[in-house]
Amino acid sequence: MPAPKNPFKAALRENRFQLGLWVALASPYAAEVVSGSGYDWLLIDGEHAPNDIPLLAAQFRAVASSTSHPMVRLPVGDTVLIKQILDTGVQTLLIPMVESAAQAEQLVRATRYPPHGVRGVGAALGRASQFGRIGDYLHTANDEICLILQIESKAGLAAIDEIAALDGVDGLFIGPSDLAADMGFLGQPGHPQVRDAIADAFVRIARAGKARGIMTLDLDQARDYRDMGADFMAIGTDVTALVRATTMLRQAFVGEATQTPKKNESGY
Repeated sequence: MPAPKNPFKAALRENRFQLGLWVALASPYAAEVVSGSGYDWLLIDGEHAPNDIPLLAAQFRAVASSTSHPMVRLPVGDTVLIKQILDTGVQTLLIPMVESAAQAEQLVRATRYPPHGVRGVGAALGRASQFGRIGDYLHTANDEICLILQIESKAGLAAIDEIAALDGVDGLFIGPSDLAADMGFLGQPGHPQVRDAIADAFVRIARAGKARGIMTLDLDQARDYRDMGADFMAIGTDVTALVRATTMLRQAFVGEATQTPKKNESGY
């Protein structure tokens, strides 16, 4: 029996746009609630949300039984963390702050078994192989891993062509908020110079034949990014959706002038 098929990776290969949402409440129960909302993929965040490997794994399991594909963002591209999260069954990873081809190559190798990489061979202990019940897991797992690398600095932009050229990199994800900060426009991910940089990055990523991803809380920006050619995109977070909905519900009941809470443009 081979490793389970990765529907998100298949969709990217078939040029089917994938719509997603950030999951950052660090709660398996909340993740399960969100997973019924109809998004193609959900990003379980280990960088800015208070998560560790067991909690990420629990949220992954909560989402995995739904029609939404669970993706995990680790806090850093560490080989040990990658090994641990892959053994829990995660097949799609987003790694933040990638700035060079050498770093990207190390990340590719961390997700592959030898001789193509350095992933530790302990699948029989993990959920990924159904605890050893998937007999051909070791020989088929590499093909179903989807590695997305996050570009969110001027150094990352400069290295896009080399990063995107690497086999094993399935997509590049632009982080507008951190990119804006690094460009001198802190809190202004929609700044025209940031937009121009993203548009140029999208062209270069597409030229390499890789998928283009991005995240925004602004639906007008989201439509703009889609028009630019985004192949997969997140349009919100569970945290901001909860803040907005609960605030507006209270305002509606007490008769306050209803205002949508101020748009949060901070770092994703």
